[in-house]
Amino acid sequence: MSDLARKIAEVGSFFKIDGDFVSGEELESGHINTTYLASYRTECGEVSRYILQRINEHVFKEPLMVMKNIERVTQHIQQRVALGKEDFSGQTLHLYPGRDGENCVAGASGGIWRCYNFIEGCRTYDVVEDPRQAYEAARAFGEFQDLVSDFPCDQLAVTIPGFHDTRARYARLLEVLRKDPQGRVEVIQEELGFIQSRAEITGVLLDHLKAGRLAERVTHNDTKLNNVMICEVTGKAVCVIDLDTVMPGLALYDFGDLVRTATSPAEEDERDLSKVEMRMPMFEALVGGYLDATHNFITPLELELLPFSAKVIALETGIRFLTDFLEGDIYFKTQREGQNLDRCRTQLALVKSIEEQEEEMNDFVKKWGQS
Repeated sequence: MSDLARKIAEVGSFFKIDGDFVSGEELESGHINTTYLASYRTECGEVSRYILQRINEHVFKEPLMVMKNIERVTQHIQQRVALGKEDFSGQTLHLYPGRDGENCVAGASGGIWRCYNFIEGCRTYDVVEDPRQAYEAARAFGEFQDLVSDFPCDQLAVTIPGFHDTRARYARLLEVLRKDPQGRVEVIQEELGFIQSRAEITGVLLDHLKAGRLAERVTHNDTKLNNVMICEVTGKAVCVIDLDTVMPGLALYDFGDLVRTATSPAEEDERDLSKVEMRMPMFEALVGGYLDATHNFITPLELELLPFSAKVIALETGIRFLTDFLEGDIYFKTQREGQNLDRCRTQLALVKSIEEQEEEMNDFVKKWGQS
């Protein structure tokens, strides 16, 4: 047995997994947590596979709080499905407890580990290939929101305070701008002017929430395509994964971020900004999938603000990239000089593309609301 297999077997031994360890491998798809795929053979000869994952304590400062949120949300979804919700065949991950009955364990060499079921016959995609795939991704995240729409938000911890506080993100940018720790302000004047001219939209969603016009809901907060497991045979979405950022928020955060990540064909750090485009066919598919799943709870104001949410979340992300560039690239990993500035520019180009099509986007959503 290799050293890696021996290490995986050791981690797996802390959990209530039936059978004998057969093999294991490291999965490189994630960028945050260490992830292993482990295979076990039961007494009847069947082989089952499990995900063993170490939580990155540098990103998630309170891993036990993260795990408590995941445990509560997954249990709630399982209960909803068991009580007669339409069967979506694995709409949530299942946590396997440790030998002590807890939802996670401390590894022998340190760190907090958890164990999930491995969803067979499915895969993830990094780039949306067509509108049908966009529809499935939006339906999956919408179905997730629907399944937790009756879960009390006050039972979840806020694991990343101010995560989508766009107004605070903007204020932080201005603070770093005044200090200019890396002497980079001179090269970002165009981007800064673009953002400052749109400063008034940074607080719109928060003001609606404060006034009680928008409801706080359980949200996923990382609605990228590669967080949806898609059946390799049918092409249908099966399960939403990566629940580390599940916490109270606005449904519009999730939809806006999905539009931000799924509608443009350009790379996140694309230098040729002519390639950055909010593609209407993809947006229409996202709206269709999302509303097919959320029609039971979505409000008229949430419906109206769907296009706006995409614009403000793209602007917020651009602000975050620009702030990190000014601070010396200390948060987002970079592989080359100026990468965070390029990332900022692609987000602002997407904001511009959304603005150019916002009237058409609003008209499309209105038609859905009238149907």
